[in-house]
Amino acid sequence: MGPKQTTLRCYAEKKDDIWQAFCIDLNLAVQGETQDEVRAKLHQQIVSYLHDALEGDDKKYAAQLLNRKAPIGFRVKYTLYRIYRTLRNFYKAKDGINHIFNEIIPPNPHEA
Repeated sequence: MGPKQTTLRCYAEKKDDIWQAFCIDLNLAVQGETQDEVRAKLHQQIVSYLHDALEGDDKKYAAQLLNRKAPIGFRVKYTLYRIYRTLRNFYKAKDGINHIFNEIIPPNPHEA
């Protein structure tokens, strides 16, 4: 990972029959039918959001948009999932309930 790349903290969880994925560093969320689908959707949403904030019409609000953390409840849930995973020796969500992941954003996000 290069010095200008950014790592964003994310997690996905399944509630009933719907998967949800959250980026807690930008307060973004998506829904879908599978874990892979929500990861892909969240990645696209992050890339689009960063493009708008850094190069688009919202450029003048970039400082606020890039420092928009998720509410405390989502950040606590992410932390609990990390602790759970650590205690289970990096358990890989074989039960299909939750998954923690990072999105690595390159210096030029719209090329991702």
